Amino acid sequence: MKTNDFSVRIATVNGTGSMSANTIIYKTLFRMGIGASPKNLFPSNIKGLPTWFQIRVSPQGYQAMKESSEVAVWMNPNTLDKDIASAPENGVVVYNSDAMDETLIKGRPDLTLYPIPVTSLTKESVPKPKLRPLLANMIYVGAIAELFNLDTNTLEAVVKDIFKAKESVVELNLNIIQTGANYVKEHIKKTDPYQFELLTPPKNKITIEGNDASGLGAAFGGCTFLAWYPITPSSSVAEAVEKQLKTHHNTPDGKAKYAIVQAEDELAAAGMTLGAGWAGARAMTCTSGPGISLMTEFIGYGYFAEIPGVFVNVQRVGPSTGLPTRTQQGDLLFVSTLGHGDTNHVMLFPATPIECFELMQEAFNYAERFQTPIFVMTDLDIGMNYWISDDLPYPQKGFDRGKVLSKEDIEKNGNSFARYEDIDGDGIPYRTLPNTQADGAAYFTRGSGHTETAAYSESSVIYDRVTKRLVKKFKTIEQNIAKPIISGDPKAVIGILGVGSSHFAVEEAADQLAAEGVQTKLCRPLAFPFGEEIEQFLFDCDHVFVIDQNRDGQLLQLIRNRFPQAWDRLISITYNLGLPLPANAITRQILKDLKRDPSAYEFEQFKPEPKETTTYE
Repeated sequence: MKTNDFSVRIATVNGTGSMSANTIIYKTLFRMGIGASPKNLFPSNIKGLPTWFQIRVSPQGYQAMKESSEVAVWMNPNTLDKDIASAPENGVVVYNSDAMDETLIKGRPDLTLYPIPVTSLTKESVPKPKLRPLLANMIYVGAIAELFNLDTNTLEAVVKDIFKAKESVVELNLNIIQTGANYVKEHIKKTDPYQFELLTPPKNKITIEGNDASGLGAAFGGCTFLAWYPITPSSSVAEAVEKQLKTHHNTPDGKAKYAIVQAEDELAAAGMTLGAGWAGARAMTCTSGPGISLMTEFIGYGYFAEIPGVFVNVQRVGPSTGLPTRTQQGDLLFVSTLGHGDTNHVMLFPATPIECFELMQEAFNYAERFQTPIFVMTDLDIGMNYWISDDLPYPQKGFDRGKVLSKEDIEKNGNSFARYEDIDGDGIPYRTLPNTQADGAAYFTRGSGHTETAAYSESSVIYDRVTKRLVKKFKTIEQNIAKPIISGDPKAVIGILGVGSSHFAVEEAADQLAAEGVQTKLCRPLAFPFGEEIEQFLFDCDHVFVIDQNRDGQLLQLIRNRFPQAWDRLISITYNLGLPLPANAITRQILKDLKRDPSAYEFEQFKPEPKETTTYE
């Protein structure tokens, strides 16, 4: 038997309740102590289009998506051709025999087939016709549980937790699940080698979406103001922040100590965020690529006027509307210099729920310490998929509010204050907050040319001096920002560098390459601007493969711009399908470049015999 080391791909229709069914399977596996990783591939409409959900289990607990799935569940007749083509040789298929063209399916004699009359079973078990489409998915939950050995007690506990608000709903769903399991017991003979096996239930582990972890991080980071406009895939960040603040950030008599505004558009959300940051609040907004585009004017203002604010960019596929429900790291170049004129922005790259939690807290510290907009760059894969994680660690340090002058500070300085003067030689000026009751504490905040004392100026010399100080500040940021994570074989001369969600595929690819006799060392930057630690990594390697989840190699371009002397040792690997990055895509490209055989890591879809065609003379 092949135990706890395979992948299940479930093909359904969006808006039919399949997400609940799929989540039940995933959370059951998690509570069984099995290393599981789910990926939800969903359309951008509300209901009616195809959706796929893949659950991967592995003894190593790999979290990257696999390119193929040994086991498939087919519930959507409209994607049957595609599902047949994507099924690997000798795969296993559970399918709704009431809805599928079985002649097409039987054209794949290599497949192990388990037909389940899902529609008929649902009709017999659910008296109300309106509920049948929503409950049909529970039939395949029961079938999978029986065929592949999901622990019954764990499954029941998960169902009770998910539907705990209504006892009648719990009972109904459990009954439908049992119907599917009973059909398998009575009518199906298992002939495949795959099974789940109950392990030690996890301790000090959680499963959480990245957006929820980011929302928690914002609350723990002291966020008191959120302005946002709904957009996939970032809306659940705002929802998570709101949930935490409403629960934990009130006075004893129940009054809110925070403000949340759903703005009329993204530009307004950016303006409100900077206004609140200027006033002394720890302020944030969250959006995705199209929203960032609309925010550009205010972000340039925040850079030049030096106003703190946190901007969460949950990246999706562009350009324009693009593929709203697919993942990509396609905003790296855009955000790094967002705004007209010469601008430089700080980007943070969390890869795990813990990093989403911790780097969100640091984002607020950096925003106030460096007096600038800070961008937390996640993506749809991190943000909207579940991840297995250690418990989120309780923060051990307080807030860093940066160089804020009090009334006493101003008075000690003779009631004199120059908002944009470089007192300490690090490029970071001092600021005051509104209502600082001292003569000379106030200043005019403007996005036009200004002197060190914040007075209006069109002097070319002063403009040059002010903007060159901003360059000095960016250098200070580079030296004081989160450091990269270096891992792998310290003696290896082959390096792999990637950010964010690429981490999981990179780590697995390193294991695959080691099995082929290729040792690697890994570098994962947590922040931009890139510092000397990354430069050292580049020159410790003969070749560095830079992993990009976009078409144009944007991370590679940022590395080359910062370290042009390393140009000739950098090799680009791009993945531009809008899907979570699989390890095989990295491994086979590196093996090809090293003149090794990549065939073990190739995946080719099944290709049916070509149809006869008629030619017209």
